[in-house]
Amino acid sequence: MKIHEYQGKELFRNAGVPVPNGFPAFSVEEAMEAYKKLDTDRVVVKAQIHAGGRGKGGGVKLANGTEEVQNYANDIYGMNLITHQTGPEGKCVQRLLIEEASDIARELYAGIVLDRSSGKFVFMVSSEGGVEIEKVAAETPEKIIKEWIEPNQDLKQFQARKLAFALGLSGVQIKHAVKTFLSLWKVFKSYDCSLMEINPLVVTKSDEVIALDSKINFDDNALFRHKDIQEMRDLSEEEPSEVEADSFNLNYIKLDGNVGCMVNGAGLAMGTMDIIKLYGGEPANFLDVGGVANAETVAHGFKIILSDPNVKSILINIFGGIVRCDRVAQGVIDALTQVEVAIPVVIRLEGTNAIEARDLLKEAEHNFIVANSLADAAEKAVKATGEEN
Repeated sequence: MKIHEYQGKELFRNAGVPVPNGFPAFSVEEAMEAYKKLDTDRVVVKAQIHAGGRGKGGGVKLANGTEEVQNYANDIYGMNLITHQTGPEGKCVQRLLIEEASDIARELYAGIVLDRSSGKFVFMVSSEGGVEIEKVAAETPEKIIKEWIEPNQDLKQFQARKLAFALGLSGVQIKHAVKTFLSLWKVFKSYDCSLMEINPLVVTKSDEVIALDSKINFDDNALFRHKDIQEMRDLSEEEPSEVEADSFNLNYIKLDGNVGCMVNGAGLAMGTMDIIKLYGGEPANFLDVGGVANAETVAHGFKIILSDPNVKSILINIFGGIVRCDRVAQGVIDALTQVEVAIPVVIRLEGTNAIEARDLLKEAEHNFIVANSLADAAEKAVKATGEEN
């Protein structure tokens, strides 16, 4: 789960991380009220969407005085903001952040993420703040300094000092940076975050170290421990089909292909997508229906897959262990009495009662394409799209 910049900054503020004074606004009128509350001439008007690159897309503006704040708020609120992370379709800006401008001396980068290769957390900093960190990592990786943290430990003060020195900070800047780094780790650990980025983390002309941005992702599997974080969820920023799937306890991720996938088990789903690509196709989604592939679950799965107009065929791949294949087959047949499916449906069932399941599908009114193996299913599903791949 992701949250907005202003929400992340509130978590920072509560943990002692210095952030600029600011207020969220849900309309242009609220933006002007926020400006008055700040009681300062120079402010920044910032679009609030779950994507980076807002400044380059025209979603962050420095305003001097009432007239500029009004004009920028009018321009940004409701705009379709396109960045390198939104894709060409962009995102509609429905929230703003109005905050005090900072006197910036240096722009830095700080981030925390789980390094899966080492099984540790990694705290990263760079002197190249304010730019895409992916570009820095690709072109000048030596400019990213890292400290690893054991899962059962915390960021140590000596590690925070090493990071501060590596950034070329001096004097009181080091003291402020160390305090900020330790507080950032506190937020990351306390809320079960999976990713945190501050880009830029700035040093002001008065030697303060301030988080000028906030990007936080949370581990969805730990959200049950954080009701306050769940309340920050902005469904309008998420893919509607993924939100709908979540309401039915289905694991769904929309992709860009044309072969819809319905599979039981995340590992099998990944393998299914791989073999679709092997046969020249492109999967349209990841959909794990879990261990209960009954009529209701399958019907919801069909509805979600068919909500994507790019889908030209559907591949159902079920391994029946505890769940019997004949029951799954009957669930698929029953689901089609609830949902109209006008595109080819390829089914591969293996496991308990697989032969009985294939017989049920062949006798059904719907013209299923029954496959004998996963390779056979992938080849037929790709061919059924009717498109050259």
